[in-house]
Amino acid sequence: MTVHELVEGVLAADRAAVGRALTLVESTRSDHRVQARELLDVLLLHAVESHRVGITGVPGVGKSTFIESLGTKLTGAGHRVAVLAVDPTSKLTGGSILGDKTRMLRLANDPAAFVRPSPSAGTLGGVSRTTRETMVVLEAAGYDVVLVETVGVGQSETVVAGMVDFFLLLMLPGAGDELQGIKKGVLELADMIAINKADGDNAPAARTAARDYSAALRLTEATSPTWTPSVVTCAGLTGDGLDELWDQVVAHRSTLMATGEWEDRRRAQRLAWMWSMVEDRLLTALRTDPGVLDLLGSVEADVRDGRTSPAAAADRLLDAFGG
Repeated sequence: MTVHELVEGVLAADRAAVGRALTLVESTRSDHRVQARELLDVLLLHAVESHRVGITGVPGVGKSTFIESLGTKLTGAGHRVAVLAVDPTSKLTGGSILGDKTRMLRLANDPAAFVRPSPSAGTLGGVSRTTRETMVVLEAAGYDVVLVETVGVGQSETVVAGMVDFFLLLMLPGAGDELQGIKKGVLELADMIAINKADGDNAPAARTAARDYSAALRLTEATSPTWTPSVVTCAGLTGDGLDELWDQVVAHRSTLMATGEWEDRRRAQRLAWMWSMVEDRLLTALRTDPGVLDLLGSVEADVRDGRTSPAAAADRLLDAFGG
């Protein structure tokens, strides 16, 4: 499909065209990246202002089940929901499992939803290199809620928090040891903490965890001067507490829009996106520069064998760049 055909397909919310547009945006081929920039320039003019929600949590917290339940509730309420589920990429093979479509079968088959698994490709923050661009495509296709599921706590979660409107941290009942291990910086990023799997026998432990995390949040600095992060309990499997949770997400948007913080955040996100693209393209230009490629083999060998320092080697490559 040509770029023009892709634009028409995306704006018509044709699922096949949306999928092809996302594949183009994620491609690392130089000709595809030129086409992707042309595509995004047009789609930006048509993108709806969606509610972008980042969701992270410890492994085993039930992110996929939670997102499927929440997404199904939202489509039932008339929203169009897109899910960007980022899978970790193997450092050995470069491959990803990309299993979220199998874990979210109900939502993936919902005509008002679109689930897109994407490899993180080693990018920090548990998000794909093209997450921002992907959101533009989905917003141009009319999805008014975009849920970004990150790889999980342990990487630089600041990255995803800087590209969404609301950052949700999922935790498990029985905070005790987990509260000791979680970094204060992750808590400071959260606009809300949700204790998941808070049903059945887990309910008492979930209430205890909620109290513990509420106390911990009082020791952190909130992301907004007008919004105090809350702690809620929910159960992704049964759907309990999800309506109340989403009410809080909506209240957060209303609060920030009333003070002008919402638009301030969006402006900051656009600048961050620009600099991210500058860094990405500079690195690509460096790695493909003929002068750098001529030196690369010998410079890497010198560093591996200890004949030169990494700093000196970096200087040689940078001196050769564009020379």
